[in-house]
Amino acid sequence: PDPTGVPWQLLSGRVGGSLLPLVDGHPITLTLFEREVGGWAPCNEYSVEMSRSGSEIDLAPEFMSTAQGCAHEVMESERSYLNALLGVDTLATSSDQMTLTGEGVELVFVPAPPATVGDLTGTVWVLTRLIQGETVSNAAGDRATLELFSDQSMLGSTGCRSLHGGYSVSGAQELVTELAANGECPADLRDQDSHVLSVLGHGFRVALTGPVELILTSTGG
Repeated sequence: PDPTGVPWQLLSGRVGGSLLPLVDGHPITLTLFEREVGGWAPCNEYSVEMSRSGSEIDLAPEFMSTAQGCAHEVMESERSYLNALLGVDTLATSSDQMTLTGEGVELVFVPAPPATVGDLTGTVWVLTRLIQGETVSNAAGDRATLELFSDQSMLGSTGCRSLHGGYSVSGAQELVTELAANGECPADLRDQDSHVLSVLGHGFRVALTGPVELILTSTGG
């Protein structure tokens, strides 16, 4: 199966015969896009350019990363993981696992667990980027947000219009049952407005891919 666009979580890793250190409560995640790999590692968000041909992958030598500090054991886990990731050159997938290997390196990932409603409520989620096929773009305009409440109501913004409505739950999906948008959008924000509404307006899957990152994927992919 195609592993791109799927949030993966590190199950185990080996570097030079030694286990890669993992810290409970600080998962390491990875999502492959067409030309980039990114996720949480496990304290900071990271991304790195990638080229891929079949099972062969090639990562750029330098990461882009945030600069948050965490406990020593978390930072040691992060350092070990990022160094290991730079050493991989082969990718293999099955229906429930992805393995990245290189000389002396093995990283085994499983699909990131789906988020529950309890994981999502009580937080103001802020839009950072939008993905459409191979195109990844940063959010623009005013701060675009999403809030889900335990009474199954929701509030939000597309960056130019406010949103309100409600949702119902079906398995790992949040199904929006009512959604209204108020306001007008300037021409340069209409594509973003349409993108947000296309995801929120027709039911979507949710996945937490880091301590503070939530990915919403429309039921149409």
